[in-house]
Amino acid sequence: MSSSGATESALPEPREILYINVSRIGDTLLVTPAVRAVAARWPSARVTLLAHPKREEVMRNLPFVYRTGGIEKQRANFMGRIRTPFAGKPYDLAFVCNFDAPLVEYALRVARRVVAFRQPDDALNRRLYRVVEHPALQTTHAVDIQLMLPAAVGVSAAGKALSYCVTTAETHWAADFLAKSTLPSRHPLVGLQVASFPTKAYRDWPPGHFSELCRRILGQWPAAHFLIFGGELEKDRTGKLATELGAAATLCAGKLSLRETAALMNRVDLYVGVDTGPTHLMGALHRPMVALYHGYSPSRVLAPLDHPCLWAIDHPLADRCTPEADMAEISVDRVWNAVRQALAGQPAP
Repeated sequence: MSSSGATESALPEPREILYINVSRIGDTLLVTPAVRAVAARWPSARVTLLAHPKREEVMRNLPFVYRTGGIEKQRANFMGRIRTPFAGKPYDLAFVCNFDAPLVEYALRVARRVVAFRQPDDALNRRLYRVVEHPALQTTHAVDIQLMLPAAVGVSAAGKALSYCVTTAETHWAADFLAKSTLPSRHPLVGLQVASFPTKAYRDWPPGHFSELCRRILGQWPAAHFLIFGGELEKDRTGKLATELGAAATLCAGKLSLRETAALMNRVDLYVGVDTGPTHLMGALHRPMVALYHGYSPSRVLAPLDHPCLWAIDHPLADRCTPEADMAEISVDRVWNAVRQALAGQPAP
């Protein structure tokens, strides 16, 4: 549901549109269907997208985004305050995905009309063009939640698939990386994301389960090779798995930039990972993937939509458990069955 914060006539055709979404990698990608819908509704408009400075790069090169930039709530307090008397507000329409007052205030300074989720401050809500009620936790898919903002001004979805663009230069870089590692002859090439970030560690599948899965893959495909993705925070876990797999694995965790990681992900035959940012990134590449979801954050609210080759595996207690439920309850057999189907080229369920 949405409401108007002020009396307004029909929305004029916007020429400059601002989208603000300051979040982690996964939530940054989850907003791409909404931004795409806005661009499709007003194809002559220029869409500027502002994201967290460390996440902005995932939005670069999208064909429906004119410009990307970084913003944080602390920095937003000082942005957009200096304008010439004749400049006016540079944006005709703005969408704000966050609940941070400095981000909404910035949008109000630079845009004639601002659409946002209901904020804790009623006075702030009254200044918005449209106020959108945010659904209760775990009741609505994250993509559908973000699509509620454009819907408040009559914008329909233009598909629900996540978007990411690997550039030609990045494609060449990935090919060179694999060639130098003598990996083109190895098949299948399997990408692994073995851990989420520390505050969501309950989403992690046990290291022993990943080890057993890799042994089964090598048992059926002796020429298989694994690319182990991740960051510095999980280097102990990724390093141990790389040591166990020896020559059958290449440790990429903590060694590549985000965009380099995405370029390599775009070359794998299959990706297997827990629910975290890189898994959302893989979901935007539309390549075969097996994703594991904890019961507290099930696939029905987070798995990539409109994905052509996704095997989503939920905890047995999906929707019926707390974060304390153990991901070990997702058996190796379940994941192995999905992996075999994916590598055999069978249609995704």
